[in-house]
Amino acid sequence: MALLGARPERRAGNGPTAVGGRVGGGSGPRRGSVPGGRPVPAALPGLALAGCGTAAAWAVHLLLPGVPVLTVAVALGVAAAHLPRVGRLVAGAGRPGLTLAGRRLMRVGVVLLGLELGLGDVLGLGWATVGMVLAVVTATFCGTLWLGRRLGLPGDQPLLVAAGYAICGASAIGAVGEARGSDERDTAVSVALVTLCGTLAIAVLPLLHHPLGLDASGFGRWVGAGVHDVGQVVATAQTAGPVALREAVVVKLMRVLLLAPLVAAVAVAARRGGGLGRREGGRTTGGAGRRPPLVPLFVAGFLAAVAVRTAGLLPPGVLDAAATVREIVLATALVGLGTAVHLPSLARSGARPALLGAGAWVVVAGVSYAGVLLTA
Repeated sequence: MALLGARPERRAGNGPTAVGGRVGGGSGPRRGSVPGGRPVPAALPGLALAGCGTAAAWAVHLLLPGVPVLTVAVALGVAAAHLPRVGRLVAGAGRPGLTLAGRRLMRVGVVLLGLELGLGDVLGLGWATVGMVLAVVTATFCGTLWLGRRLGLPGDQPLLVAAGYAICGASAIGAVGEARGSDERDTAVSVALVTLCGTLAIAVLPLLHHPLGLDASGFGRWVGAGVHDVGQVVATAQTAGPVALREAVVVKLMRVLLLAPLVAAVAVAARRGGGLGRREGGRTTGGAGRRPPLVPLFVAGFLAAVAVRTAGLLPPGVLDAAATVREIVLATALVGLGTAVHLPSLARSGARPALLGAGAWVVVAGVSYAGVLLTA
């Protein structure tokens, strides 16, 4: 699958060549560069483009409050990559900054996500519900990973889609992709697939509320256990009232807490050179020849944020501000990831991604519904 926007080489006389990451022939990043070795000026056009996309996504959300900001951000990123003039900017000068946004800002957003979760909220669910959430996450992750491999999806796509469905959508995909060293194309396609299915849930699940015989509390727990992104959970559950919304958010945040052990497991597998990823020539690809840290720094930051929230060290005003910043940061990251989706190439991959998305949706919805009935 070809990635739209592979930045071409540019030469100015006999000067240094800029190809995505590093300028010149030095052995390390130049002074004044952003993390990853990209010079700051080279990243500015892409970061500005991602910022404009975030502002537009926020404007759409204000006009249509039922549509999550993060969903719009992905859609705008995909659209921007396919517009004639903007697409050339995305493919050329904007590519370094958009890639930077999709990777680095995603880490910051995952850390801030930890401030949404206190351990007291999880313990308040009761052990039956905690067990149900663990079962849903395990069944969804393993079932989706198995199905993706059976369908023959390339690269790390089965792993990333499994993480997105099982934990928290695009945030989980970004976190696992960072720990795994996944290719940007695999990450972008997985985000697009999971976002599409999560968006459909906003329209479909409320229609099933009463036919499935669920009260407000049961519907909320079903949504929290079965819908991917936090924003999509809120948009879906609020249709059934405040009780459903409260139950959905708490159950969803319990799933978010499982992001840390999942990423740590992926990092361990990557360090050992096998397990969850694809293998070529006896070596697991995606790690760029380096061993990932046992516990990625952003995962440690996520756990630290959970501890801060649990200890009650921050006042409500600061937590609200942090939630707004998190939404902006994640939206900017998702605009960057969305620009890496090339729809013609995705279409040429056939029906396999769609089959994986539909199959995983059936698994997570069915297992979570059974779990809600058993713990009612």
